[in-house]
Amino acid sequence: MRFNDWATRVILISLVLIALSVTILIGEARKLKTETTASPPDAIAWSQYPPAKLQSNPIPVAKSQNLLQSPTKPQKSPSKYATTVAFAKYKPRYLVASVDPSNYGVRYTTDINGLPVNNQPIIVIHETSNSASSAVNFFQTPHEDENVQASYHAIVALDGTVIYLVPPEYRAFGAGNSVFVGADGEETVQTNANLPPSVNNFAYHVSLETPPDGRGNNFLKAHSGYTDAQYHALAWLIAQSQVPGDRITTHKGVDRSGQRVDPLSFDFDKFMTLLDTYRQVSPVYRTTNQTSDNPT
Repeated sequence: MRFNDWATRVILISLVLIALSVTILIGEARKLKTETTASPPDAIAWSQYPPAKLQSNPIPVAKSQNLLQSPTKPQKSPSKYATTVAFAKYKPRYLVASVDPSNYGVRYTTDINGLPVNNQPIIVIHETSNSASSAVNFFQTPHEDENVQASYHAIVALDGTVIYLVPPEYRAFGAGNSVFVGADGEETVQTNANLPPSVNNFAYHVSLETPPDGRGNNFLKAHSGYTDAQYHALAWLIAQSQVPGDRITTHKGVDRSGQRVDPLSFDFDKFMTLLDTYRQVSPVYRTTNQTSDNPT
């Protein structure tokens, strides 16, 4: 073979390889552009939930494409609620406890049928049924069985300590078969084909530590109730959210299994009174809405 023929073939092969590489790069660039410019449907603004304190060990970001993403643009309208002077003066003790990854999940923007979900946040109040330390130990234990996996976003101990568990942008497994009934009717989302629909995808779960006389008996109808420190810490925690009072409920209120009755002996009126002490409708929000309601 003459040198010129050999050189020509090498050049042709090189050109073919270059053309193939360029084609692949163009395809990947188009795919990347599509993925980065596609905007998800309106989703829950998880920033409306109480913020996690001292979250020194952030949970790795999952790779799924239909996860709920944090807002990238600042809210145009002012927040409805603002904390008060009483809130600023109250300083409960708090700490952070890690949860095993098997016991929490991501918040989805679509359900198992691919339909968009954009439920507004709710807060669900529970009780631990045992000690706070027992609950934390359970959440820190890996569970492969989907029917056993469980967690809260936070626990309020008997002494008022707030134990942060799952950051609010993630989905705690606080309620199984559950539905929230509000002004918009029944709300629930199924994100796992093997489990019934639940409120977990749009709920913030916070639990009160059960008093000693309420532990170890699943058939109790009542117990001694919760400490003043717990009521104050719970109100302080939720006062940091933008979730309205009519979207704050209990585990019993959302449960559809017929097995959950917690939190037992919970004084909802006392809690709401304290919540109104620690937060109020923002004057800026009130003024803005009065102006929009009465255009000149």
